[in-house]
Amino acid sequence: MSEALEKIGAHEVAAWLRRHPTFLKQFPDLALTLVVPRDDGPTASLASYQLEVLREKNRELSRRLADLGATAQVNERLAVRTHQLTLALMRQTSAADTLRAMAASLEEDFAGDRVRIVTLLPCPGLEHADWLQVMTADDARLAPFQDCLKDGEPICGRLQLDKNTVLYGDSADAVQSTALLPLPGVGLVAVGSHDPNRFYPGMGTLFLRMMGESLVVALQRFPAA
Repeated sequence: MSEALEKIGAHEVAAWLRRHPTFLKQFPDLALTLVVPRDDGPTASLASYQLEVLREKNRELSRRLADLGATAQVNERLAVRTHQLTLALMRQTSAADTLRAMAASLEEDFAGDRVRIVTLLPCPGLEHADWLQVMTADDARLAPFQDCLKDGEPICGRLQLDKNTVLYGDSADAVQSTALLPLPGVGLVAVGSHDPNRFYPGMGTLFLRMMGESLVVALQRFPAA
């Protein structure tokens, strides 16, 4: 019997204790003899060790709550700006003014270092806008964007060189990350940043989608554009 007990490993003992958390209440003398290691030196009693574990868990929960609070504040600001953008787009009286309002908001309210819009619609009145390119659906320059224009999925991160060049031209080297919003049948909206970490794969795209939907609906009011 003693040989069998000696063969029980530490993992089995730990598993058993997890299933019987009140075990030490029955043997208080055993609890007093347990040696609990500490990272910073001397051993500590089981009670103090448990207290430190609880404190660390509390600190971690506090950090998580602080992170959640900060994220909530960022999302609230984004929601307000997106709502303001939608209202601004709906107030415009032409397709040209609508695109102009979109570009201005992305640059000013959403802090874009480089804002570019590629439209498949004719836009009289914006022939000299440096942030706008008017193309046809079969334009060879749109070849790198065909997949994203089909599925309409936003792309965040560092774009491939050919895409960067089409969007930003001579400024392509200065743009280190991009939030790209493809609008099937309408075109592309790109917000470029000099910061390589400003836009990254996996970041939320909900507000990007909302802005894109607002722009599409606003432009639909001008079918002859």
